[in-house]
Amino acid sequence: MSRSGDVPTAVFAEAGAGNTDATLQAAAERAETLAIDQLVVATSTGRTALRATECFDGRIIAVTLSAGHWATYCPPEPETIAACAERGVEVLTCTHSLFGGIDGAISSVGGIAASEIIARTYYTICQGAKVAVECVLMAADAGLLEMDREVIGIAGTGGGADTALVLSPAFSNTFFDLRIREIIAKPR
Repeated sequence: MSRSGDVPTAVFAEAGAGNTDATLQAAAERAETLAIDQLVVATSTGRTALRATECFDGRIIAVTLSAGHWATYCPPEPETIAACAERGVEVLTCTHSLFGGIDGAISSVGGIAASEIIARTYYTICQGAKVAVECVLMAADAGLLEMDREVIGIAGTGGGADTALVLSPAFSNTFFDLRIREIIAKPR
């Protein structure tokens, strides 16, 4: 089977932020080929979303870590988020759909929730696959996506972006309707 335009998946030798520019460029090119005009970008600080505005002309939704994770990881940078807003980026901070919220609390005391099994299954592809899917679910649940159109989800490993997926979105409560249509980029 081939994809429209026979574009191969970019596979990076190593995971991480060093792949951000190549991932964003590959996603922007694929978005243009497929006429996809909505992009969901995982971003802790806001920097990856801001960089996405340099390559993508469509609607960009930046999904941050939930506020409950800011003390452990890193919160959004107010000046970067303001710059994103100036460029029309919509920023969403909410409970994580996978491996978060109440299910995360269950896991922290030794239990395992269904969402954790799903999250860990996506991790077998790469960390960015799990996060990209999760962020698309979160954006859908917040009413920020056109649900009848494909979306590109972008995420990374530890920072920046190294994964880009073309998805048919779904809400968390209709999770099994979500489809990964293409893997644009991922680490090996």
